[in-house]
Amino acid sequence: MKIFNVLLLFVLFSTVLGKYGKKNRRNKLKNQIKALETSVASKRNEMESSLSALAARVNALEDAEPVQGKPDEDLAWQSLHMAAAAACRGSTASGGSGSWGNAVLAKENNRSCADVCAATEFPICDADVAISGYYGKAESYEQRLGHFYNYGCKTPGNTNVKFDEVKADVGGVFEDMEDGLWYYRFCCCRHD
Repeated sequence: MKIFNVLLLFVLFSTVLGKYGKKNRRNKLKNQIKALETSVASKRNEMESSLSALAARVNALEDAEPVQGKPDEDLAWQSLHMAAAAACRGSTASGGSGSWGNAVLAKENNRSCADVCAATEFPICDADVAISGYYGKAESYEQRLGHFYNYGCKTPGNTNVKFDEVKADVGGVFEDMEDGLWYYRFCCCRHD
């Protein structure tokens, strides 16, 4: 009978442990599922928030007005200044001389380049160049690509304010003959 009691006790104990173990595993799995659901919901909320912020930024970029001084305009002005430097280099008898780098300065429409240069650390005027160029790539060898003129240092030359870069709009670099703008003028100055 002792053996029967021991077996009965063993069966009861196994049943209780089995039920408790299954219940414990079931609770553990339920808790893991709840934790995963909470984590997924949190990540979904973060993603929805990020997507909303991104959509708002895209909409703001699409609605944004063009900004003055954009890199394309700055690059166009730099290109014009490089062309002016080349025009000054070609317009000077010595090709540019002196112990200092020579300077290209914007030409004020109602002053001579001799006056403009004299007011700076580059007081000697070598030339007053007026340059302009057309948009786009050359398509033939007969196509006119630009214009140039040397007014000389002593007179104001053409005093049209449209030729004065300092007084021009930032987007003026994109204007051409159809817009009534032909040249920008520059003074070629040197130190000595």
